[in-house]
Amino acid sequence: MLCGRWRSCRRRPEEPSVPAQVATSVALAPPDGGSRRPGLRALKKMGLTEDEDVRAMLQGSRLCKIRSRTWHKERLYRLQEDGLSVWFQRRIPRAPSQHIFFVQHIEAVREGHQSEGLRRFGGAFPPARCLTIAFKGRRKNLDLAAATAEEAQRWVRGLAKLRARLDAMSQRERLDHWIHAYLHRADSDQDSKMSFKEIKSLLRMVNVDMNDMYAYRLFKECDHSNNERLEGAEIEEFLRRLLKRPELEEIFHRYSGEDRVLSAPELLEFLEDQREDGATLAHAQKLIHTYELNETAKQHELMTLDGFMMYLLSPEGAALDPAHTCVFQDMGQPLSHYFISSSHNTYLTDSQIGGLSSTEAYVRAFAQGCRCVELDCWEGPGGEPIIYHGHTLTSKILFRDVVQTVRDHAFTLSPYPVILSLENHCGLEQQAVMAHHLRTILGDALVTQGLDAQNPEELPSPEQLKGRVLVKGKKLPAARSEDGRILSDQEEEEEEEEEEAKQISPELSALVVYCCATRLRTLRPNPVPPQPCQVSSLSERKAKKLIREAGNSFVRHNAHQLTRVYPLGLRMNSANYSPQEMWNSGCQLVALNFQTPGYEMDLNAGRFLINGQCGYVLKPACLRQPDTTFDPECPGPPRTTLTIQVLTAQQLPKLNTEKPNSIVDPLVRVEVHGVPADCARKETNYVLNNGFNPRWGQTLQFQLRAPELALVRFVVEDYDATSPNDFVGQFTLPLDSLKQGYRHIHLLSKDGASLSPATLFVHIRVQRF
Repeated sequence: MLCGRWRSCRRRPEEPSVPAQVATSVALAPPDGGSRRPGLRALKKMGLTEDEDVRAMLQGSRLCKIRSRTWHKERLYRLQEDGLSVWFQRRIPRAPSQHIFFVQHIEAVREGHQSEGLRRFGGAFPPARCLTIAFKGRRKNLDLAAATAEEAQRWVRGLAKLRARLDAMSQRERLDHWIHAYLHRADSDQDSKMSFKEIKSLLRMVNVDMNDMYAYRLFKECDHSNNERLEGAEIEEFLRRLLKRPELEEIFHRYSGEDRVLSAPELLEFLEDQREDGATLAHAQKLIHTYELNETAKQHELMTLDGFMMYLLSPEGAALDPAHTCVFQDMGQPLSHYFISSSHNTYLTDSQIGGLSSTEAYVRAFAQGCRCVELDCWEGPGGEPIIYHGHTLTSKILFRDVVQTVRDHAFTLSPYPVILSLENHCGLEQQAVMAHHLRTILGDALVTQGLDAQNPEELPSPEQLKGRVLVKGKKLPAARSEDGRILSDQEEEEEEEEEEAKQISPELSALVVYCCATRLRTLRPNPVPPQPCQVSSLSERKAKKLIREAGNSFVRHNAHQLTRVYPLGLRMNSANYSPQEMWNSGCQLVALNFQTPGYEMDLNAGRFLINGQCGYVLKPACLRQPDTTFDPECPGPPRTTLTIQVLTAQQLPKLNTEKPNSIVDPLVRVEVHGVPADCARKETNYVLNNGFNPRWGQTLQFQLRAPELALVRFVVEDYDATSPNDFVGQFTLPLDSLKQGYRHIHLLSKDGASLSPATLFVHIRVQRF
């Protein structure tokens, strides 16, 4: 057969002609026949060098930065030649690396007066000339006004093209851009040649402290012209050696044999050893046609080492099951059967004592998949209710502005229902105003009556409520006085609700349909029928008490009814509690301070990473069954063994960019968060002075009793013998979404932004018994 003959006559095919998208092909040779702007090569690869909008951004624009009614400052903004960062002028000079922002950190670009800042302070500038750059994490929006509407549109369109191209990049292309940017910085005299001093500078920039003698030997082996300078193909060779992945080569050669190429059957053998779902010969052939870079090899259905690396660095080779990245769960069950991404004090951007309240905080929460947001409503001037953290110095925003933000942004990323959790401190008149704003602004999206006339008390499903908004609040009982005073108030106020309104207006009460706020005094015994439309709000302290004292009863309660848990009021700096304990007992609305990064929000992001990041995740069966015997405090014997071999890391970020000689000493910690008996953390040794390609080869093992509830968190830290380790990056995902075999973990920053191309390379095995 042709394939067999081709392989037998050529024990090893020609090496691929190092395609453009392969990182090891990066060179500083002037592109386009002599241009001395090597950074443009990156944009050329992105197919954007001829784009008019991008070319205008490369030239730069003087844009007016708007911070307040009186603070309008003109600044120069210019796209860098890597196509991945924007340089901007600062009023106070700082280190050059702090004068840029990265395209990958942009959450959204909005035209016109579509931010709180521009709506409040941009009146002097026509909307057509304005744009807002919103960032991931806690970085403030950038509100800008251009000299003309066309210039504003160039930045809006240009950034959209760059973001789309970045999203479409493979991991290897990202690595290409990453190393190219450092080459450009290290080439201090911009002559497209690299001296040994510049090579050493490059090595420090990419987080590796290589022995001088070894580095110089490698330099000289590539210096074929023997002129103490590397250029063109010599730089390519140096980078090929630097970026070698011996551990991948070893795996590849184990399956490829002497000819050093993988046939489709050999690739299938690897996939079967990986325990890859749907491993067939047809799938192996598809992977070759998708990821192989050498056209000759591809035509003969063979995969080279470069193609194998491309596959393992792709989403299909990642630890997160690609099938779980879209909505794959049954969305037709009652709301009480789902974990629902929930925010506490959503309006705050900082602490709950003196922080800034902003509608932008709601936008950011929705951008992170949040489906339940909180509105603390207080009497405001001019008859308009306001939102802020009562009796504190936090700033105030209008209730109606928040409702407009819900209308404009709630369903941008997820179509599934949003719950507005009202903490109502207003009098009857302003409650009626609240009801008016909810009805008029949200219109048909607002649920004002039961969907099913036959079973009005049965909770509908997320599928039935697509695009709809639910109000969670207190509801008047059937018997009430004319002034709206509750006649039989059975509730005792919780810490959070000590000063909630004692009187509920009929207008606002009418909007509470499926989420009627009710005090949970005791858990009802089984014979009493559940009341699905009642929602209890519990402090973290009370929830933990119920879990300890009545674990199974609380689980059964949560199989029928919604429970919201919120942080203690004593958390003045808006710190969070661990949400895992609440999920273990089936609590659906586990509310966290989204503005406060930390491992708690990492767990929240990991829990809702799957199912299309739609904000709804189906609870395990043991938390949905009405007669379940599951108790998170007594989960039974171990049923699963998780074994993780931590092999290597690649291109870890440099923590102290202002100190060239500062190199990280990385270690890896794997944490399991689940029922108390499953919670554990184990870590590797640290590797001295190497954040570029550290190797460990250490095995960590965990025994699990309730694997369906477990989250696995991979953490990289910079070891320090005298002080706490510094955080480098992390990635968290559910155990049930963790793929087995050799996998790459794509690391995230504290704020959840991608640290690409930083990865961990691990081997994962899950044994169930």
